[in-house]
Amino acid sequence: MNPLLQLLEHGQSYWLDNLTRGKIRSGELRRRVTEEGLRGVTSNPTIFNKAISQSQDYDEQIQQLIDEGRSSDEIYEALVIRDIQDACDVLRPVYDESGGLDGYISLEVSPHHAHDTLSSVAEARHLHSAVNRPNLLIKIPGSPEGVPAIEELLFEGINVNVTLLFAIDSYEAVAWAYIRALERRVEMGLPVHNIASVASFFLSRIDVLVDQLLKERMQSGAAPSGMRPEELLGKAAVANAKLAYQRFRAILQGERWQALAARGARVQRMLWASTSTKTPGYSDVMYVEPLIGPDTVNTMPDETIAAFADHGVVRDTVAEGVDEAQRIMDELARLGIDFRQVTDQLLREGVQKFVEPYDALIKSIDDKRRALHGAGRTASAGMRPGAGK
Repeated sequence: MNPLLQLLEHGQSYWLDNLTRGKIRSGELRRRVTEEGLRGVTSNPTIFNKAISQSQDYDEQIQQLIDEGRSSDEIYEALVIRDIQDACDVLRPVYDESGGLDGYISLEVSPHHAHDTLSSVAEARHLHSAVNRPNLLIKIPGSPEGVPAIEELLFEGINVNVTLLFAIDSYEAVAWAYIRALERRVEMGLPVHNIASVASFFLSRIDVLVDQLLKERMQSGAAPSGMRPEELLGKAAVANAKLAYQRFRAILQGERWQALAARGARVQRMLWASTSTKTPGYSDVMYVEPLIGPDTVNTMPDETIAAFADHGVVRDTVAEGVDEAQRIMDELARLGIDFRQVTDQLLREGVQKFVEPYDALIKSIDDKRRALHGAGRTASAGMRPGAGK
């Protein structure tokens, strides 16, 4: 049996971390849903930049929007909204069959709003209304400014994918924001059974940075006597995720959550993101196999999905090795690696890594506007009376 299909038996859904118009039009997305157990899709400015700038799939719509006098920002939004709507429609059967557990497509607010609560809320409302699909998740970073936006949006009934989580206490702040939002809905007599959210914990980026710090200590010989930094290479991200999952379980056992669950509230599932292996020599399924278990989602790029389908091993693992995970984090601290500084840096870099492709995408649309506008003028010139005579 395909390991991807086995994941659901262990309480985990897998989502695709890639959305392009080509996948939708070719039927590939629908095939993955019906034949390979795909249960959701995530997107971000990097993905859309590649999709729009590196294909001609969008040129016809871009030309139409140019003819309507739309700005580059308006063109970007129109392109993305169409893809998100079409993908939501493909995944709608999963949403319906799962009772709203899965079948979601995630759409990011502009990364330029990451540190502005009010503008994040305003754009999320706008995108939610424009897409107009029940299986849409709006992505909001789990930054200090993002937490109140997340709470407000969930209170208003807008489903949220909380993104760019690296630190456990940042996750905990998001989890309590979810609970507060649902409690506010209960106080207002509003339903809570139809509110959905995932908390996206990023993985590979942690190992890339921590490995760099470990190698600095290996090269300098600065490690305390008896410690071997090389033994910790590639282990920080999964250890951090396992400890975050323990915090997640503890919150679910609390009275406040139990009161909401009794009213039909859905769990805010843990989602493992940034799951492609970045370091040569590491296992290509190192961010999938150790983190399988109840109430989780793993969103994977195409290459990780293919690798796991080929040789992934499925069993409940996310709650295993908690003591070892804590030992790894303690050892990093003994080596002088301040994990709070690591996660703060990754959050800053994570926002910037979405700002840059977003800006590059707008520039790509500008370039396409100029190229297509020029082509349109050439074609029009060729159609003028007397042209070519």
